[in-house]
Amino acid sequence: MSRIQQTFADLNGAKALIPYITAGDPDTDTTLALMHSLVENGADILELGVPFSDPMADGPTIQRAAERALKNHVSLKDVLNVVRRFREQNSRTPVVLMGYLNPVHKMGYETFAQAAAEAGVDGVLTVDSPVETINPLQKALESRDIDCIFLVAPTTTEARIQTIAKLAGGFVYYVSLKGVTGAASLDTDEVSRKIELLRKYIDIPIGVGFGINNAESARKIGAVADAVIVGSRIVKEIEDNTGLEAEAVGLLVKELKDAIR
Repeated sequence: MSRIQQTFADLNGAKALIPYITAGDPDTDTTLALMHSLVENGADILELGVPFSDPMADGPTIQRAAERALKNHVSLKDVLNVVRRFREQNSRTPVVLMGYLNPVHKMGYETFAQAAAEAGVDGVLTVDSPVETINPLQKALESRDIDCIFLVAPTTTEARIQTIAKLAGGFVYYVSLKGVTGAASLDTDEVSRKIELLRKYIDIPIGVGFGINNAESARKIGAVADAVIVGSRIVKEIEDNTGLEAEAVGLLVKELKDAIR
């Protein structure tokens, strides 16, 4: 059983909290401290963003985080090294890399998958990899017991959902709204209806992200999803609390976790 599967099994029906942070924002040492703080305050799975120069799915908050990381020359290899350092103290909490295909393609799918496995990565989500072309990466990850995680959007057709269901591992990430991360127009009733449809075809956990920015929205999404994914709100705490990032993020994550219990 993978770490992601084990985590959901251990939760036994309780909802998972999956916070997102951008690796290298503001630096890799702080990222490592943040990862441990997230876990200590209730995070069940960590989503670690790989900084990229053209983050098309991300709103301004995460764009700025990527810019700060790239200014410090944080690369995909640096991100993997942060995971490796995290594993020196934590062998239990799953880590999912979220980012864009270009850095992975540049490294090479087989090389990346092997390096990710050695570092202790549990899942990979490449935002801009359509299901029709992801096979080489998916196979490289699968052969090393790393879950290939897929996005499903409000506009995804039933036929496409069925295709994703056959390939997805770990959990499926449902994007709760049309737009970029950090948008504020979350419609929980619409999310609930879409999850009902997804469950017709998908038999692994479904996490929901985009637009969840406080305890109340986390609670509402936690009532219908298996996992609540929060990114921009957490990254904003990092941006606003220079020098006290781990403490500020820890308080927020504890509040979110309490809301979905």
